[in-house]
Amino acid sequence: MREEDEDLIALIRAGDRDAFLAFVERKRRPLTVFIERNLSDVLKRKIEAADILQEVTITAVKAFADVDLQQRDPFSWLCQLAERRIIDAHRKYVAAQKRSAKREVGLGSSESESRKGGLIDVLVASITSPSKAFSRGQREFRMLEAMQQLSAESQTALHLRYVDGLPSKEIAEKLGKTDGAVRVLLTRSLAKLQKTLSGDTIFQSFLQDEPPKTTDPDE
Repeated sequence: MREEDEDLIALIRAGDRDAFLAFVERKRRPLTVFIERNLSDVLKRKIEAADILQEVTITAVKAFADVDLQQRDPFSWLCQLAERRIIDAHRKYVAAQKRSAKREVGLGSSESESRKGGLIDVLVASITSPSKAFSRGQREFRMLEAMQQLSAESQTALHLRYVDGLPSKEIAEKLGKTDGAVRVLLTRSLAKLQKTLSGDTIFQSFLQDEPPKTTDPDE
């Protein structure tokens, strides 16, 4: 870390808003690089990194007075905000279109498949905007609580599968696992979520009575 950054961070942790603004401006380029690296090719056709950067800057400045940066690296916090904005953008521009297409294809699907789709919809809604999960509804908030009981690896796998829409083979590459192991991980993670939520009356309207079978999520 450069000495200039250390001086600014010391002031930031003392509550100096001007120092934080100076820090954000200094980190504009590396933050833009971070955003560009995390934008998918599909999303890049929908939104520019500069748009995400602007939203992150506005959010960070508004939240500065309320966030505790005593034990956190300010740049890591900015990156975390950027990740949330990217996920929200993906849900808005990409995931929503995919779910819409699935609904069109699945008009003649069975009742059990509809219930499974409902569970996935709540799962995606909870993952993509955790900060808004409670305000959107009790189901999203309860799902978020259930998700937090899973391992970090399970949460990542579910995110890659149902938010990013990656096939199990690509998830396997990212996690350093075999394709078969990822399929099992996804199935068991969904089953655990379903078991955790099975006693919740909010979910009883569309949860299946039995946990999902161990099948290939890409089929």
